[in-house]
Amino acid sequence: MTGVPASAAGRGPVAKPKAAAVRQVSLWNIANILTMVRLLLVPGFVLLMVANGGHDPAWRSFAWAAFTVAMITDLFDGELARRYDLVTDFGKIADPIADKAIMGAALICLSALSDLPWWVTGVILFRELGITVMRFWVIKHGVIPASRGGKLKTLAQGVAVGMYVLALTGPLATLRWWVMAVAVVLTVATGFDYVRQAVVVRRAGLAAQRELAAGGERAAGEEPATGGESATGGEPAADGARDEQAGAERS
Repeated sequence: MTGVPASAAGRGPVAKPKAAAVRQVSLWNIANILTMVRLLLVPGFVLLMVANGGHDPAWRSFAWAAFTVAMITDLFDGELARRYDLVTDFGKIADPIADKAIMGAALICLSALSDLPWWVTGVILFRELGITVMRFWVIKHGVIPASRGGKLKTLAQGVAVGMYVLALTGPLATLRWWVMAVAVVLTVATGFDYVRQAVVVRRAGLAAQRELAAGGERAAGEEPATGGESATGGEPAADGARDEQAGAERS
């Protein structure tokens, strides 16, 4: 007897156990729930902003509370998704939409109520939407990471817009103007920085593609090492073509 179990005899090597299944992330996780809460807060925030003519301090305080909750969820959902591996396709799409929706709604409401110049709303929204489009433009070449300046810009925008949502008067009303000025400067400056990064990433990606294509052409043009001669010394066209294809595949 060989000591080999009868069930395994004559069957060759024993099959290796299958790799562990890839962990499936549920759509209903805490990060996505926070993102959906932020999306649901947008229409509620708009209703609170325009209630009773749009200038009632009490309703504006409620609107500020809704805006603050939305901004806080923005801080936590992305961090939770990365820390606990809860990243989903839904989150990748919904999170930036929710961010732009709450900020855009606040800016448009403030300008419609004549509390904020329209040019400020236009500059911020143009930058935010433009950078989002630019990210998709270069996504096949690489990802533009969030910079420290971009995070400061987001913080400045949130604080400034929150101060404008509140019905402030006196020195606080003057202070919020300066905070918004800082937010606009950071918005424009980081926007130009993202454009620069996008151009660099795209150029690097295109250069890598050209090098890869050139390498493939050189490999395809090389003669196979074994040659294509037949047993009689000739080089039939069919045999030569097969050898050249095999050489290219090995490359």
